Amino acid sequence: MINLDVYCMAIEYFSILDKLPPYIKPLGLGNNIFPKHWLTEKEGENISDLNKNFAEATGFYWIWKNRLKNKNENDWVGSCQHRRFWLNDLYNKKQKVSYKSLYSNLLNPNNQIFSHCDTIQIQPTVLKKQTVLQQFNKVYGKNIIEDCINYLEKEDGIKFKNFLNGNELNICNMFITKVHFFKSYCDSLFPWLNKCLEYCIKNNLCKDDNIRLPIFLAERYTSYWFAENTNCKYLSFARLGNFMLSNKINKFINPTKIPFTFRMYPTIHDF
Repeated sequence: MINLDVYCMAIEYFSILDKLPPYIKPLGLGNNIFPKHWLTEKEGENISDLNKNFAEATGFYWIWKNRLKNKNENDWVGSCQHRRFWLNDLYNKKQKVSYKSLYSNLLNPNNQIFSHCDTIQIQPTVLKKQTVLQQFNKVYGKNIIEDCINYLEKEDGIKFKNFLNGNELNICNMFITKVHFFKSYCDSLFPWLNKCLEYCIKNNLCKDDNIRLPIFLAERYTSYWFAENTNCKYLSFARLGNFMLSNKINKFINPTKIPFTFRMYPTIHDF
């Protein structure tokens, strides 16, 4: 069995996360108050104040700076999210399962997939009629990602642009990888992401629905970086049903009745 730490990123307290197995660790992000038994990115070296722009990437930074010093380079570390959880297999269709059924299907450290790869990602989404670059430009605006590529080292920028001209994207910024790859990824990501943020602020782009524009740039870079630098395998994830839990909802709903949906990729998207 491998040594595995998966940090479950959450922007507020969700009671369902208290019942996850010990290798899945709730990590509170941003400025909300979390239970004392949770990890929070306010502890230790952090960039928590950038969470409104960087979202889960502030959690990546916190893990990088505070949780890896005593880890073996071949231990495994990664992330999930408060409404997305790694499953132990690939599923070829959506399935609704009960809250209790989720736990028996969660990824565990005994899975043989760890013997056959360096990184686990969500299976790529296939864009049906356009490239990754065209989809980004359509949703977030033209020239943004092309301008930000210029902040990368020349060779890295060329490879990233080639990736953007393809039609496959690992969404959600969820991955599990070996510690030494996690460190290398962060070494590459954060200098670039800081420059992307400066660019977005300078051009008045981080506003309204685009306040998290830097993390949408990072989502494309993350998908590229692990495909380029590691041997990747894919798993499905479970996603909360038709609503998101909040503290207010938690008071009135029995969490054991919450529907989860098993998701399988690739999914053909016609954006």
